[in-house]
Amino acid sequence: MTHMATPSREHLQEMVRGVGQRQVRLVSGSILFAYLVSHFVNHALGNISMDALAKGVYYHTAFWQFLPVTIVFYGACLVHTGLGLWALYQRREFRWKTIEPLQLVLGLSIPMLIIAHIVGIRLGQALYGHEKLYPQEFYLFFVASPVRLWTMLAVLVIAWVHGCIGLYFWLRMKAFFKWAAPLLLAAAVLIPTLAMLGVYQGGRTVMDEYRDPDWRRDNMTARQLGTNAQQEVLDRITGAMTIGYLGLLGIVLLARGARTLLERRGGMVSLSYGNGRTIRVPKGLSVLEASLRNNVPHASVCGGRARCSTCRIRIIGDCSALPAPSQREAFVLHRVGSDDPSIRLACQLRPNADLSFFQLFLPHTASASAQASNPTRIGQERYLVSLFVDMRGSTQLAEKRLPFDTVFIVNRFLGAVSQAVLESGGRPNQFVGDGMLALFGLTTSRPEACRQALHAAALIGTNIDELNQFLSHDLREPIRFGIGIHGGEVIVGDIGYRDHMVFTALGDAVNVAARLQDMTKSLACEAVISDEVRLTAGLADDVLPTQEVAIRGRNEPMAVRTVADTRVLLSLVSVERAAAA
Repeated sequence: MTHMATPSREHLQEMVRGVGQRQVRLVSGSILFAYLVSHFVNHALGNISMDALAKGVYYHTAFWQFLPVTIVFYGACLVHTGLGLWALYQRREFRWKTIEPLQLVLGLSIPMLIIAHIVGIRLGQALYGHEKLYPQEFYLFFVASPVRLWTMLAVLVIAWVHGCIGLYFWLRMKAFFKWAAPLLLAAAVLIPTLAMLGVYQGGRTVMDEYRDPDWRRDNMTARQLGTNAQQEVLDRITGAMTIGYLGLLGIVLLARGARTLLERRGGMVSLSYGNGRTIRVPKGLSVLEASLRNNVPHASVCGGRARCSTCRIRIIGDCSALPAPSQREAFVLHRVGSDDPSIRLACQLRPNADLSFFQLFLPHTASASAQASNPTRIGQERYLVSLFVDMRGSTQLAEKRLPFDTVFIVNRFLGAVSQAVLESGGRPNQFVGDGMLALFGLTTSRPEACRQALHAAALIGTNIDELNQFLSHDLREPIRFGIGIHGGEVIVGDIGYRDHMVFTALGDAVNVAARLQDMTKSLACEAVISDEVRLTAGLADDVLPTQEVAIRGRNEPMAVRTVADTRVLLSLVSVERAAAA
């Protein structure tokens, strides 16, 4: 039976809150990169023949000059360029990583380099009906003005590198990036190489054919290349647009300078890090920018883009006078289940008065080369299923036994739980007292991860029964437990300090699983499973009792399934796996 899940109002609200400059930049950049790939593939056809180039450009222009596509494409051009100028103005600190200011500089140079090409091709066609195709362009590049060839090659390389850097920043935290990286690298090298070789081969063909008077008569007409007067008009337009764009860059740089002067006149603020260190910075800097400007180590996996929460700080003292969180900051804090007003993102908070705080995550002190060699350990966003299990009555157990006896029993409990998790394909992750967090989905699909978590819950029940029988002579009451299971997007990576780093998961899904585990006490059951996990695992709607519960940090109740005896899950999961097979 197929089940359709309709998104809740809360989920839609989260999606809307999550849309910001980064998402708009990503969408517009993806459109432009798709055009670039299409253009490069068309160029690569020059390695075959001029006829192949002509056929390729026919389909290329048929798609990209289709009116709705054209509107979207030029809209993406304007939006992406505008966001690049805004990023130049907005960014106050460029010492995040060398690759980031490089990406910005390359991106800002592209419009200036392609203005002449756009005016010569598109505006010439719109104003005068010019039909400049590959023969005419290659003539201009290789015969009439070879300098244009080097400009065009520079544009190809700069635009491609800029786009690849953007894709890297987007994809590096995705689950598939580790195995896909070699394929993506091969494509990133081969596509522009083949494109430039195609241009070279096409240019050689045109240079040979140019000697033929009949070829010149058919391809060098005024209708195709335009008249000298028309070219002078296009050159003036190119010059005006270039000056206009350089003027915009100048305005942005002047605005940066004016902002700096205003900030210095506006006064300075003191930032105290809670460890005795205090720095003074102009008003307007974010806490993270202030840290980097003053060489204070500060954790930030995503580079200050409000893409993660590792730069979080806790404000010491009154936080009511602080600027309200931006839409993006509120979204990220909500995702990690933080409704405490004293918790803020250092990359987004721009204090206007003295501030005392301490960092929630100590900065990673590993070398840059070590981080680059294993990006998954730095941080990766992916879907995981979290299983929280907790032993009931351990406090009373400890009160009536010797400490070593208690440790022995708790270790046997955690051993039985870990064995069930490992046999089901999961990974025991954190041990907190007599409880444990297990993760599923590190190497499997979402449905399989959900089935593995349910299978592990069933095996936990079986293993604890066997443990109770084994310890029956030493236990007044059998060991009881509670399990919470929930799945969702989380950040996985190394957390800790220096030699004390642990691989774990952070995110709202982990917090919800822990809260569901707590609810097993009030609901008098062994496990509480989110309905999302049940649905993703493929279990029928009527196999487990349903209930709506309130989850702290969520605006609407959450549908969950209660399991009085986890051993019944074994047969349910086995049936679903057999049906899937």
